Amino acid sequence: MSNGILVFIEHRDGRFNKTSFEAVAAAQNLGRELQQSVAAVLLGSGVGNLAEMLAGYEVAKVVYAENEKLKEYTPDGYTDAMERVVRQLDPQYVVMPHTYLVRDYAPKLAARFKKGLISDCIRMKVTDGNVRFTRRIFLGKMDADVVSEGEPPTFVTFQSGAYRADQAAKGAGAQVETLQVEVGDVRMRPEAPFQEVKQAVDLTKADVIVAVGRGIKSKENIALAEKLAEVLGGDLAASRPICDAEWLPIDRQIGSSGQTVAPKLYIALGISGAIQHLVGMKNSGTIVAINKDAEAPIFDIADYGIVGDLFEAVPVLTEEIRKLKA
Repeated sequence: MSNGILVFIEHRDGRFNKTSFEAVAAAQNLGRELQQSVAAVLLGSGVGNLAEMLAGYEVAKVVYAENEKLKEYTPDGYTDAMERVVRQLDPQYVVMPHTYLVRDYAPKLAARFKKGLISDCIRMKVTDGNVRFTRRIFLGKMDADVVSEGEPPTFVTFQSGAYRADQAAKGAGAQVETLQVEVGDVRMRPEAPFQEVKQAVDLTKADVIVAVGRGIKSKENIALAEKLAEVLGGDLAASRPICDAEWLPIDRQIGSSGQTVAPKLYIALGISGAIQHLVGMKNSGTIVAINKDAEAPIFDIADYGIVGDLFEAVPVLTEEIRKLKA
């Protein structure tokens, strides 16, 4: 009988992909809800040190699947290796980060088990032992709840920001099991991996974000938001119109065509809440919105809202926070 949860850990050039630990947090959360153990799997060659590092997390064990053909990523190699690990461990769920690499090979892996891939999930809910995964469709205009039917395993990926990497619980040292896996013919020659444009500012790591929208009215008024971000020890961000106007660099754009973030605190100043923006910040821990339009969509997802003039509210808020920190 299938049991447990297997989480895939991605790495490159001797370093973990940070979204792998978001997947660990998701797997641990699922494990607690279902009262099942979590195992981590690492594929590669000559990266036993990374497996040892993984052992410091709260997992039942770390499976290090080794083969010279796994030294560099190929969809053939990774699919073969993961298939063998999954068949040996027989997990109920296989959890993966929704990265370019996973998007490349995971559908092929799921197909080997005659299963579909539930991809790009933003959350999950467990009710009476049944898991419902939620993913966005139509560019975030709708949420779709997905339930896996049939025999395990269920393959699922989580969107970056759905869980925070710092939510991944540390452990006392899990057992590392090295598994020499067979890998068949690799038909492709690895080339340089896809490289995202390097961001001057990585907002995905910010705990506090103060974002501005059209309501800020002019570039000069952004100083108000900067002061609030400074007193909170946070980062400044913006909706697309602000970056299109070149009032802030594109690196600070949040949304479907910008960065996807999930800070502990997100303060939206003069942002109406267009769906393209909400897609990028909806999973924030606490959302505070200040907007003079009481019907602005941002209030639908805000935990706290101030209906009023941001030019009156923000200076007062900044000063009060400064007093509290003094």
